[in-house]
Amino acid sequence: MPETQSENPRHGVVFARVDSEPITVDACSAAVASAHAGAVVTFAGVVRDHDEGKHVTRLDYTGHPTAGDVIARVAAEVAGEFPDVTLAVAHRVGSLRIGDIALACAAASAHRAEAFAACARLVDAVKESVPIWKEQEFGDGSTEWVGAIG
Repeated sequence: MPETQSENPRHGVVFARVDSEPITVDACSAAVASAHAGAVVTFAGVVRDHDEGKHVTRLDYTGHPTAGDVIARVAAEVAGEFPDVTLAVAHRVGSLRIGDIALACAAASAHRAEAFAACARLVDAVKESVPIWKEQEFGDGSTEWVGAIG
C-alpha cells in the first residue's frame, strides 16, 4: 500500500529566510499544511504606526550578513524542540511601510497545543537571536535605531 501524507507527515523546517521580498502569512501557512496537520497556527509581525507614544511613519530593517544562516539555525532548533511540528518563517529587510508584514511564520501539527507552543517559541527565538535591526522614522522627522535582538 502506498504511503499517504497522513501516514508519512513531513516535519521540520520547510523554509527559514531573511530577504527583501514581501512575505505573507498565507505563504507560510500553505508551506506547512498537510493532511496530517489538524492545526496550523500563524503569526504576522506587522509594522505599526506608533512606538512609545511617537508616531511612526516607516521602518528600515537591516540584517547582518549572517541573518539568513541564523534564522535557519534558530528554526531548526525550534523544530528539534517540537519534532512533530512543521515550521516556516520569513523576516523582511529593507524599507517597510505601516501595515507591511516584517515577520511571518506558521507552525503545523496534528494538535493545536503543540502548534501554538511551537509558533510562539519560533517568534521569540527569532526576535532573541536573529541579527536584524530596525531604524524607525517618526512623524517629526527624527529616527531611532532599535535592536531586534536582545
